[in-house]
Amino acid sequence: MKLSALTRISLRTVALVYLFILLVLPLVIILWRTFEDGIVAFFDSITTPAAISAFQLSLLIVVIVVPVNVVFGIVTAIALVRGRFPGRTLVQGIVDLPFAVSPVVVGVALILLWGAGGWFGGLEDLGVKVIFNLPGMVIATIFVTLPFVVREVEPVLHEIGDDQEQAAATLGASRWQTFWRITLPAIRWGLTYGVVLTVARALGEFGAVIMVSSALPGQSQTLTLLVHGRYINDHNTFGAYAAATLLMAIALVVLLFMTLLERKRGAK
Repeated sequence: MKLSALTRISLRTVALVYLFILLVLPLVIILWRTFEDGIVAFFDSITTPAAISAFQLSLLIVVIVVPVNVVFGIVTAIALVRGRFPGRTLVQGIVDLPFAVSPVVVGVALILLWGAGGWFGGLEDLGVKVIFNLPGMVIATIFVTLPFVVREVEPVLHEIGDDQEQAAATLGASRWQTFWRITLPAIRWGLTYGVVLTVARALGEFGAVIMVSSALPGQSQTLTLLVHGRYINDHNTFGAYAAATLLMAIALVVLLFMTLLERKRGAK
């Protein structure tokens, strides 16, 4: 269908106005409120003990979550693509479950499982505190980031097929040698992209984490919880804007990395 010049201009204008109101304008306001007192004030706000602790905790969660999801994602993707087993459709649905379930619901479910009186609540009697502690935050983040590696690796496995893997097995290669020398190099770009998406989601997760965290500054407060705590509890608007700007800066780095990966994948 061919559109007239007036229609094309009108559609572009509507799209640009929509993006400006929903994305550009809020970001500009946050940046303006962050730097209106100068960059020194911003730097002082993001280098407080609470902010440094929140940044370190966010990175720690990422460092734990990413390897777990990489191993799970690769194994699950290979099983779904190469395997034929009862319950395969069920596994597909479970992998996509985090996309459909609200993160807040995830947090409530974890409290019911791991909290006092829950199915695994007896662990607290053994000195293992999950809810309102780092393990609960890690479990919540693992769940919400579960699908990314699987869904990025799976189509790559479909695309490359299994001819080279079968040839390697015919020549006497073990399963580990086949995976390390053939499968892993073939899926490296999809895997890397999945890791980047996992990192981005883990850093920005709020709903599930706040349900299983005490949100105490310096103890169990991530960057997203720091923004919430400063704005809602401390009424520190400037501090909240500064922390939000730090999160935006990290997100921008991740976005640039994703763009570079897309270009490299397209060049292959």
